[in-house]
Amino acid sequence: MKFFKSRLLFIVLSLCVANPGYAKIYYSKQEAMQLAFGEGAEIDMLSLFPKPDQVKRIEALARVKLDSPLFTFYVGKKAGEILGYAAIETRNVRTKPETLLIVLTAQGKLSQVQTLAFHEPPEYQPPERWYAQLFNLSLEELSFGAGVQGISGATLSTRAGLDSVRKVLAIYQVIVAEQP
Repeated sequence: MKFFKSRLLFIVLSLCVANPGYAKIYYSKQEAMQLAFGEGAEIDMLSLFPKPDQVKRIEALARVKLDSPLFTFYVGKKAGEILGYAAIETRNVRTKPETLLIVLTAQGKLSQVQTLAFHEPPEYQPPERWYAQLFNLSLEELSFGAGVQGISGATLSTRAGLDSVRKVLAIYQVIVAEQP
């Protein structure tokens, strides 16, 4: 796991050096966890390995392919109570990645989306208010035309963000919510 994390950090930093004009890193992982759960929260990692039948259900709900057999939620806790779940999702927008922090409540509802890093031109980055429209929508409503307004000139960025949010919600619904 440490190898994977260090390799991911190396890739992200390499992309920043390769194209310093557009690369923008807003928050570190530690800062992201504070954004998600507040100061002083205990953070546990929940590593999930979906079974083949779960992968099919997740992909059907999310309408995206899972690119890895491993998924990690960060579980925020205070005084033994679960505050919520966070996922860090990296996805290529056009040719360069964006990394989002996607936070769910303890009940699995979307409560926050923050851009942690964005490597495309800044004019293609969806603003926080765009992500805010997603907060009260069901998984079925998270698509353009059904409940989500697009942004002219940032279609690929908003599509990538929407795909990431649906993926996280689907994984929560299929694996975490069904655990005893």
